[in-house]
Amino acid sequence: MGLCRTPGTGDVAEERWLIVGLGNPGLEYARNRHNVGFMVADVLAARAGARFKRDRSRAQLATGRLAGTPVILAKPMSYMNASGRSVAALRAFYKLPGDRIVVVHDELDIPFADIRLKFGGGDNGHNGLRSVTSALGSRDYYRVRIGIGRPPGRMDPADFVLRDFAKPERDAVPEMLTRSADAAEALIERGLAAAQNEFH
Repeated sequence: MGLCRTPGTGDVAEERWLIVGLGNPGLEYARNRHNVGFMVADVLAARAGARFKRDRSRAQLATGRLAGTPVILAKPMSYMNASGRSVAALRAFYKLPGDRIVVVHDELDIPFADIRLKFGGGDNGHNGLRSVTSALGSRDYYRVRIGIGRPPGRMDPADFVLRDFAKPERDAVPEMLTRSADAAEALIERGLAAAQNEFH
């Protein structure tokens, strides 16, 4: 495929994690609620001292270490509804099991700025998760779920997720992204139960 291997990790797939932030490419979507996965991936890349580069997997990739662990950070560039293509390509190339894959995404049914972590489960109407599950052929991967709240009144949820955060929320967004990145690091460093105890 022409993908770039993670420097310094050898060929032991068990040592490596793939952390995927879901979102839509393009400046018009950059600050949307639906793009919190991309935003968290950017925070994690900064912590790892890594830069994103376009890859033949139709994703931007950054490689480095988080919590002492080799990671591949990915932002699929094929739009939310087709995110799974990139995730499946990366999973196959790096020979990763589902329990070394973390997907970071927005969640309508969680209060704004709350964070929930889980392994497996349904997609809860999230098109990005639906695409990932379909492409992987399995629901068995980790999720870092970031609450973006519910749309006001009768607003269509599809319109709500493609809007930027409201003014009263914007001051809280940086802390939300920091905590979400902390949760992803805690998950790969200490495991799901410990991370849930800390962030739920």
